[in-house]
Amino acid sequence: MKAVLQYRASPGFRRQIEALVPDWLDISVIDEADKKAFADAMPDAEILLHVLEAVTADVIAHAPKLRLIQKIGVGVNTIDLDAAKQHDVAVCNMPGTNSRAVAEMTLTLMLSALRRVPYYDARMRAGEGWTADLESFDGLGEIAGRTIGLVGYGDVARILAPILKAMGAQVLYTATSQKPDAAAEWRALPALLQDADIVSLHLPLTPQTEGMLDAAALASMKQGAVLINTARGGLVDEAALVQALTSGNLRAAGLDVVCVEPAPAGNPLFDLDNVVVMPHIAWVTPETLDRSLGIAFENCRRIRDGEDLLHRVV
Repeated sequence: MKAVLQYRASPGFRRQIEALVPDWLDISVIDEADKKAFADAMPDAEILLHVLEAVTADVIAHAPKLRLIQKIGVGVNTIDLDAAKQHDVAVCNMPGTNSRAVAEMTLTLMLSALRRVPYYDARMRAGEGWTADLESFDGLGEIAGRTIGLVGYGDVARILAPILKAMGAQVLYTATSQKPDAAAEWRALPALLQDADIVSLHLPLTPQTEGMLDAAALASMKQGAVLINTARGGLVDEAALVQALTSGNLRAAGLDVVCVEPAPAGNPLFDLDNVVVMPHIAWVTPETLDRSLGIAFENCRRIRDGEDLLHRVV
């Protein structure tokens, strides 16, 4: 059985694959930038292990043997689900495998934004760490005593909420429905945006959620609030976010995702020293990848043996 992993895999990840792959599964690991190698490999592929590069209708149409698109992660917004259904290709994801890693990165971004890490890091590297603008110290802060609003209450938010409470924060949440076992207080989204000192996004990108934090929503946030996004860049109107950050309406932002990925140079957010940015790697840890490969290879076996798949989306 032939599988293609389209990803710029690190040496360590390749070693993990070699150690865990069953002997009946032949995996080709192809860098996302090598479009020709990917196109050449797909006509014989039965399984596509998908990470970030879009799986378009054209990709699916040119893979006549394809039986399974296995998302390494949770979000399937980068897969043409209608085309997959049309070609009778199953689509699966793996909820929960990266939740702890994303939760830890979310906390990292909260602390980095509150402590202005980009600003002080740059000054230290330039030999100016002890000559920072004195007013910059007035913009620092702690998690304790702040109100943190979690938008979405899935696995990541469930991990975060008790941690944040233990650090002394009041934790609010909003979701499509109230959760009886939530370690946080329910608020409708407008009220959460008005009340939270830190707003953290934890929901998928869908037609209903795209651009949900537009200029009006950002303007409704508390003066000096912090926005954290480890979900999807398309949830936020980036131009409006730049305006809110430069005007001072928002204190800072911590972002693992942006609207255009891979992110090119020139994004106005990258020029702001009150923004912490990471290249969509909140989920990437060896532990996450080990859990992910376990589910991926189990679904490969199930496809081979004609059994029901884990976490099937389509």
